[in-house]
Amino acid sequence: MRSSRPARRCAAKMSAERLDGHIAVVTGALGTLGPVWTAALAEAGATVVGVDIREGDGVFHGDVTDRGSLERLLSEVAAEHGTPTVLVNNAGIDVPPGASDDAGFLETLNVNVAGVFNATQVFGPAMCEAGRGSIVNIGSLYASIAPIPALYDHLDPPFTKPAAYGASKAAVVNLTRYFARLWGPYGVRVNAISPGGIRGDQDGEFVRKYSERLPLGRMAEPSDLVGPMLFLASDASAYVTGHELRVDGGFTA
Repeated sequence: MRSSRPARRCAAKMSAERLDGHIAVVTGALGTLGPVWTAALAEAGATVVGVDIREGDGVFHGDVTDRGSLERLLSEVAAEHGTPTVLVNNAGIDVPPGASDDAGFLETLNVNVAGVFNATQVFGPAMCEAGRGSIVNIGSLYASIAPIPALYDHLDPPFTKPAAYGASKAAVVNLTRYFARLWGPYGVRVNAISPGGIRGDQDGEFVRKYSERLPLGRMAEPSDLVGPMLFLASDASAYVTGHELRVDGGFTA
């Protein structure tokens, strides 16, 4: 007779990744990855509150650089849905090719670092008071390695990945560890996902050069990020905190 234990373990794992009854807040909900996170969390059963500085259907207005706007948002969410138990700090900016690093450096740090700090400081204490919560910060592979200029040297004019982005994401990973240690005793876990390059509208030459450097031989698809997000947001990672989960196809191996 075939044992039912593997099936039971599989069912338990699937149950652990469910988020039924959870209230999840996603900043930067209208950004490139925002819809990926909101859809994944909703499909896992969470009530999802999307937040963005831009206007959008079903999205709450909020500016991560304005702590007052986030405090008002917390009051609205708590009154309408209850205390958030998941926070995805997704809001961030990157400096695209052709832009000046000097012009965008402080703005990038303000949104990517101070913005994460503000949202964490507003929503985290409510989670601590409730005795549970999971905060997932969005980092980058450039939090741990420097950009490779050769990936961009075919562009005209040649482009150097700005310093501000990697510096800001390294700071996000450090904030992750800081708050994980600070709030662990209160039942709040804090982790980071650091994605590698995600397939989008990049030119073919960039895709070729980037993919050649990957053990898995391809750039990430947005769907590749869903499992890691649900793992860190849910009780499947109940004993994981202060961790940077690199989802980069082996780029940093």
